Amino acid sequence: MIRSMTAFATLERAFEGGALVAELRAVNHRFLELGLRLPEELRALEPALRERIASRIGRGKLDFALRLRAGESDGELKPNPRVVAQLSELALDFGARFPGLHTELGALLQFPGVLQNKAFDADVLQAEALALLDALLDQFVAAREREGAKLAAVINDRVDAIAARAAEARELMPQIRAGQRQKLETRLADLSQPADPGRLEQELVLWLQKLDVDEELDRLDSHVKEIRRVLRQSEPVGRRLDFLLQEFNREANTFGSKSVDVRTTNLAVELKVLIDQVREQVQNIE
Repeated sequence: MIRSMTAFATLERAFEGGALVAELRAVNHRFLELGLRLPEELRALEPALRERIASRIGRGKLDFALRLRAGESDGELKPNPRVVAQLSELALDFGARFPGLHTELGALLQFPGVLQNKAFDADVLQAEALALLDALLDQFVAAREREGAKLAAVINDRVDAIAARAAEARELMPQIRAGQRQKLETRLADLSQPADPGRLEQELVLWLQKLDVDEELDRLDSHVKEIRRVLRQSEPVGRRLDFLLQEFNREANTFGSKSVDVRTTNLAVELKVLIDQVREQVQNIE
């Protein structure tokens, strides 16, 4: 199923002694770029969190935030010995360098991690965080798939229009070739000197071959079939769709450059507009 790269999900999980609140948001990106914001108690879990997210998400610029909230009945606040020791060493160092420097207790207490409500069991906390992430990813992927279904519907609509324009061009080509042949024969008939019929026929065939767009229309039909097939796949297909659109655009440009009739010229312009509209949607696909 097609997935959008843009999505947002948030979830909270309560456990004995507190709760974890997680948020995951994403915007478009060529590759997978992941930024994490974690509480001090879960810093050691960062590699496992990154691995778990990357196993479910293929592309996008993601921001994952995890907050730890202690319960209301946790008792008195207690200092975090490790953080306090670090701040003490810094205060002594700066005090020696700047004798007139004064540090206020209130400022120290506001430093992140100085005060903690209680010592959470590390194993329990990590297990809760991973369980919360799994549930959050389910919600996040579902949101991406819902948005992806809308994108796929728009793309399919534009692809149907591309196929219709190609079919219209194919129907016009015999009439256009006949008209060009008639124009050339009329001009030749006006010449004062009669031309060799065999040579004229040869030149006419060569000229009409230069105007032949059957190959371009055949490739357009092939690309239409391929893009429809890709849209039914379950893995990330954004990059493949982007490559296909380059091929679409190449055939539309060649078709337009060979046009000798206003009708096919207009069709070439419409094809390029439709292809650009598809490209705009593909930029949002994982």
